[in-house]
Amino acid sequence: MASSGRWWLLGGLWLLYTAFGLTATSIAPLVLPIEKDLGITHAAMGGVMGAWQLVYIFAAIPCGALLDKLGGQRALFIGGMLIAASALGRAVADDYVLLLLAVGLFGVGGPLISSGAPKVVSQFFTGSDRGLAMGIYMTGPAIGGVVSLTLTHSVLLPAFDDSWRGVMLLWGGVATGASVLWLIIAGRAGLRSRELQISSEAEKRPQGEVMGELIRTRAVQVVLLMSVGVFLFNHGLNNWLPEVLRSHGLPILEASYWAALPTVIGIAGSLLIPRLATPDRRFTILLGLCLAALLASLLLQFSGGPLQTLGLIMQGIARSALMTVLVLTLVELPGIDESRAGTASGMFFSAAEIGGVLGPLGLGILYDSTHDFTAGLGALSVVALLLTIGTVYLTRLARTPPQPSSV
Repeated sequence: MASSGRWWLLGGLWLLYTAFGLTATSIAPLVLPIEKDLGITHAAMGGVMGAWQLVYIFAAIPCGALLDKLGGQRALFIGGMLIAASALGRAVADDYVLLLLAVGLFGVGGPLISSGAPKVVSQFFTGSDRGLAMGIYMTGPAIGGVVSLTLTHSVLLPAFDDSWRGVMLLWGGVATGASVLWLIIAGRAGLRSRELQISSEAEKRPQGEVMGELIRTRAVQVVLLMSVGVFLFNHGLNNWLPEVLRSHGLPILEASYWAALPTVIGIAGSLLIPRLATPDRRFTILLGLCLAALLASLLLQFSGGPLQTLGLIMQGIARSALMTVLVLTLVELPGIDESRAGTASGMFFSAAEIGGVLGPLGLGILYDSTHDFTAGLGALSVVALLLTIGTVYLTRLARTPPQPSSV
């Protein structure tokens, strides 16, 4: 296909992932008005906020299989429309149960986007361009989250007469628009014909057999375990970072500003680091990112000063590309071709979201038990150390032909 066509496809993926980020973070700045309107407690709201991650764990693998069956053009459109339906469902929910169901629906649409994006990129980009493409679309959820968190109270609520439902309707409209644009862009870029060509050349095998073979491969097992650790580290620290900084004596507003520093660094890093992660130096970069995560968890235990600032910088570097480079590693492991990329990515995100749930929950439990974040940050240091060891082991495995595990 023409070079310009694949970059248009990437633009469509970016729009879908931005809608993903907008919707995923849409409730956080609206907790108080939603609780007041629906008459629910903080505990109930906590259940709502975690609903989509729980659904995601169980939906990611079947969504990955559906992706390989339907192809990226149709599956990603369905995923985008499910995200739109989730946002619109929140807007019309008039009780706790309906809100819970609407948020849970996001956990079905989300995996189609997060598994579909690397599959499409693996089909049309190679070498350093593949890493760059993954880095570009991964800025989408970060930018979407920043827009949602910063504009909700300052611009959107006043514009909608303080109606949180109006904000949700807006995000639903954005997701719908992104989905329709994706369908148009993918059609004009010839994505479907490319997928049919790959499908005709691929060996036809039952989906269960493909999944069984992947999960028995030792390198895939290591990547899946590492995905749990990466999401545990990222989600745990991302959710609790303002409170970590506040526990060191920073006022809440100042803590919020400092907590945004890793996000800004992460957006810049997403554009640079994955592009450098070509096969000949991918594991070196992955090792460096794991060490950055380890340094971040250690340095953030210091109160203020240059060491804490360096810890925030290290966290930004780690969060910018750790997940992206690990996904890139997975889809380019020996034995995983383009026809299996959707299934493999679905397995990745299904496992990873276990860490996405355990990270924030674990840090909260440890804080309640000890009344500070020292134990939680120490636990994250252990996770980062295990990720470092896993990278060294994975480097050895990836340099040998794939062998199914005996377990």
